[in-house]
Amino acid sequence: MSDLIQDLSELRLNYEKGELHEQQVNPNPHEQFLLWFNHALEARLHEPYAMSLATANAEGRPHVRTVLLRGADEQGYAFYTNYDSQKGMDLAANPYAELLFYWPEQERQIRISGPVVRIPEQESTDYYHKRPRDSQVAAHVSMPQSGVIGSRDELQQRFWDFHTTMANQQQLDKPEFWGGYRVQPDYYEFWQGRPNRLHDRLCYTQTEGAWTLQRLMP
Repeated sequence: MSDLIQDLSELRLNYEKGELHEQQVNPNPHEQFLLWFNHALEARLHEPYAMSLATANAEGRPHVRTVLLRGADEQGYAFYTNYDSQKGMDLAANPYAELLFYWPEQERQIRISGPVVRIPEQESTDYYHKRPRDSQVAAHVSMPQSGVIGSRDELQQRFWDFHTTMANQQQLDKPEFWGGYRVQPDYYEFWQGRPNRLHDRLCYTQTEGAWTLQRLMP
């Protein structure tokens, strides 16, 4: 086994790929998000729609994991999951979350936070039926999500048993315990790496329906 790294203090990069100025950004933070997101798509970055989702339970204990962005419009930012998962239980007790997009190839990061609401049932159903059939099956068999299971083989057997049972059913019903959430932003922060750790950070805060743009210390 190779030796463990004992000192990480010398491992660093100097960020030099861009800059961010107040005069250059869109006054609407959602439009600014779309601009950067489309840049990431055009650059063919690996899964630029992957985002960290941070939630906290009723006691304030935080949990963070990676999920996939599945919708972005003026209403908010959508993702789908099991309502009985850890994230679902957190959001039932404390309906606020923060999203983090990090695109190291472009030395960019976006934070988005705000209250979270469930997506309407019909919208969740419509999205469920757009998923590959194997993903639909997985939603049924991974219950309870985050629950303990004895082995990988047991999970795989559940998957194939359900697959076989439903082989003649053309369309699967969406599980009642599965659906979407939408983060409704009241805060955005755009970060652009800069040399000497003097990074650009611009934030948008919402007050009475209007967005205020401010620069933050790095």
